[in-house]
Amino acid sequence: SELVWIAVPIVFLAGMVHGAFGIGFPLVATSLLALFGDVLTAMLITLLPTMSVNLMIIYQSGLSQLRIIKKHLLIIPFALAGTMLGSILLVLLDPRPFLLILSAAILLYLNQEKLKRLKLTWIESHRLTAYVFFGLVAGLMAGTVNVMMPVLMILFLELKLAMASMVMLFNINFFSGKLTQSLFFSQQLPGVEPFLLKTLWLVPVALLALLLGSGIRERIDEAHYLKFMRALLWIIAVVLVARFFYSYIESG
Repeated sequence: SELVWIAVPIVFLAGMVHGAFGIGFPLVATSLLALFGDVLTAMLITLLPTMSVNLMIIYQSGLSQLRIIKKHLLIIPFALAGTMLGSILLVLLDPRPFLLILSAAILLYLNQEKLKRLKLTWIESHRLTAYVFFGLVAGLMAGTVNVMMPVLMILFLELKLAMASMVMLFNINFFSGKLTQSLFFSQQLPGVEPFLLKTLWLVPVALLALLLGSGIRERIDEAHYLKFMRALLWIIAVVLVARFFYSYIESG
């Protein structure tokens, strides 16, 4: 697939972002690839690279971080249930509206500073309810458009988790969700295994970029880097909306 070749610089950029900040690979990679194809294809191309990047971050975070976040791992089964539901919807429904959902997920991420001002005091006093609600919604987003971070960020900010703990939880949730989704796709989509094998060589590209991103984490001018990424994501969000409307005009 031509899109697999286009994926090389995109996967590299997404890996650098994830290495520098510990998060962001699926958001950047899926959003950019969706500009050239549909969301489902973008998700399939990024499936193995995403899982490898998640695993590397989990390994780098270490067992000590795992002990700190273990009480929050209760969210995982609900996120997995949401991911399965999202994956089913992605396979059964018209893929074009998912361009709008992906754009909305980007805008949610770009406005995370405003999310910090939300008063969701019920989360602390009703943790199980919060895990169920945010886990299902985050999983649904991950299953349909490959993005769960904005939803989980609302929850973890309210629980006042340290950034290192958030990063570990993002990666554990996403890895477990992608593993479940890969098994689902292999059962429901004919020819998905050969397609995924064609993307296997993107894994070292993603890991190399991740390591380079990790290496420059302490040296980059974070303010300028974030400004560039925000501008890029705004452009992507607008283009995704334009592609949604164009796809319907083109089909008559």
